[in-house]
Amino acid sequence: MADQRDVPATSRTGMEDTPLMRELARDHARRRELEGLEFGVPENTRVITIANQKGGVGKTSTTVNLAAALSMGGLNVLVVDADPQGNASTALGIDHHADVPSMYEVLVESTPMHEVIQQVPEMDRLLCAPATINLSGAEIELVSMVARENRLRGAIRDLLAHREKEGQPRLDYVLIDCPPSLGLLTVNALVAAREVLIPIQAEYYALEGLTLLLNNIELLRQHLNPDLVVSSILLTMYDARTRLAAQVAQDVREHFPDQTFTTAIPRSVRISEAPSYGQTVLTYDPASSGALAYRAAAHELTTRPAP
Repeated sequence: MADQRDVPATSRTGMEDTPLMRELARDHARRRELEGLEFGVPENTRVITIANQKGGVGKTSTTVNLAAALSMGGLNVLVVDADPQGNASTALGIDHHADVPSMYEVLVESTPMHEVIQQVPEMDRLLCAPATINLSGAEIELVSMVARENRLRGAIRDLLAHREKEGQPRLDYVLIDCPPSLGLLTVNALVAAREVLIPIQAEYYALEGLTLLLNNIELLRQHLNPDLVVSSILLTMYDARTRLAAQVAQDVREHFPDQTFTTAIPRSVRISEAPSYGQTVLTYDPASSGALAYRAAAHELTTRPAP
């Protein structure tokens, strides 16, 4: 085998400048940056809804992996699964069959949220309020209720007060996963939060869908939650090998320079595989590019000032 010094400089440069080599170099640098990094504790509980009306953009993956990364960074985190599919509950290894007390009981039957919360296995600082299939009927049952848009906000407020009264550790972050639609469950999630984090897939229709979502959020601000702010936009399923992904990233950052994360989440088989094992990518394959990216994004989130 030829010594590396015997390879012409142009060839060595070509070898090092492939997408794979760039990704490996980026992961190595990111791993070094994240070693021993401590996450800052917010002054107050930050309630963030992860929302996008478009399906398949990595919304649930973003919710559970950011939550896991924040908890591994020493923060107390609650995931509220407000999607009837219960994918966030599955990814966190939480039991959520039809007989399990869930967000359905919280929203429809006014059950206190602390009675349905479960501890995420092997993650001491991470909690989950699960969703069951029963939640699919909540949209209809909520229609006739008084203050139907405020049910989740009231439940979270009561939970925080309960934990303080019982001397339990304060929750640093509450992350709400909601369905890919603007029904009453999503409206509840947006009314309950002070912040919206929008995952955007790096594809052609990304900005078009984002415009529609922002219009709907503005309507909610005017009528139901004037404090709501789109604080963060996260590029997901980013494929650095394609010009399209780079162009979408550039467009999003030009339109939303303050909100868009520096970190982008790469397209990753590991991120897709992890939920089938009841895990986040951070426990399934901690050294993978997807896990490192979500840890970096979580740290970046903690450095962004709360609105």
